[in-house]
Amino acid sequence: MKSKVAGIALIIGSLYYVVAEAVSATFFNASFSNAYVFHAISELGIPNLNSPLFWLMNSAFILVGLALIFGYFYRFKDFIVKNKAIISIFTLITGLGVIIVGMIHGGNPLTSGYHTLGAVMAILGGNVMLILISRSMDDFGDYQKTTLILGIFGLISFWIMFFIIGNAYMPVFERLSVYTLIIWSFITGLFLVKS
Repeated sequence: MKSKVAGIALIIGSLYYVVAEAVSATFFNASFSNAYVFHAISELGIPNLNSPLFWLMNSAFILVGLALIFGYFYRFKDFIVKNKAIISIFTLITGLGVIIVGMIHGGNPLTSGYHTLGAVMAILGGNVMLILISRSMDDFGDYQKTTLILGIFGLISFWIMFFIIGNAYMPVFERLSVYTLIIWSFITGLFLVKS
């Protein structure tokens, strides 16, 4: 029962994020495709005329962070057989980072440093967490291999994004580095529901 509850929380969090971003991008002050290609995710969460549904995007950040922390500590941690303490720390770093991104908006000079810190915690912390998880379970089957691939892909995307910050296509790599965590949350939800 605990596995199903934790799994459903992760599935809901990941699906809510995907839908919330798509709806926020639809109403963003740019075409749908331009919102995804040329505008960072955080721009969808800034309360201004460009993003009338900023609250929806920010609620998705917060829900993903809460679902991750809840799902991990309520049940998923029981599947970790080594490195449990460090993975627990990275889970908190990642979850709190996503929540910070949802609560403290970018674009404000007074708070943008905290927002950036939250984003790094979420993206870098999250992808490192995936790599650690993949090598810290009993088995190294399809689920663990997928988790490892997602983590490595996310880290590579993060570093590309980091080195092309001023490039027009930076948001593409930002999304690629974030979506690894969203995809992992979804497949982990399925993993828990089936276990």
